[in-house]
Amino acid sequence: MAKALLIIDMLRDFLEKDGALCIGDTEQLIEHVSSRLKEWRLAGDPVFYIMDRHLPDDAEFKMFPAHCLAGEWGGEVVRALKPEEQDFIVYKRRYSAFFGTDLDLTLRELGITELELAGVCTQICVLYTAADARMRHYDVTVRKECVASFDGAVHAFALKEMEKTLGVKVI
Repeated sequence: MAKALLIIDMLRDFLEKDGALCIGDTEQLIEHVSSRLKEWRLAGDPVFYIMDRHLPDDAEFKMFPAHCLAGEWGGEVVRALKPEEQDFIVYKRRYSAFFGTDLDLTLRELGITELELAGVCTQICVLYTAADARMRHYDVTVRKECVASFDGAVHAFALKEMEKTLGVKVI
């Protein structure tokens, strides 16, 4: 079965100290995701960068501070995980990488049936992407060390929800 790595919102606004929604200490998370990325590229399997990208008046800013604005510093991938030419870039404006994007179409055209998710935030964009992937019958894996959140309790809940309710392989 063909597989793909989805790197979700590993962006400056979430991971760097000056970011609008920095989740805290992210050094280990970036190292773990970087390690998986290297393994993935060595195997020659496709990598998708899922990137939060908002307009200045986005409705989401009623709940969260403005972040990941199109064309701004905060919406860029952190330097350690920089995309390469062969990688896929998917911009999203909502939590799920599938909502309002061509992600599913592209994955199906490539014959992808298995996804590994890495990134932030566990209980928001990772969880909702995992839910939509499972609804579309993709096999999904999440490595605990490759996801993170600004809230430990909801991070743990989201991992449990993915595993127990959605059937995600959490390792």
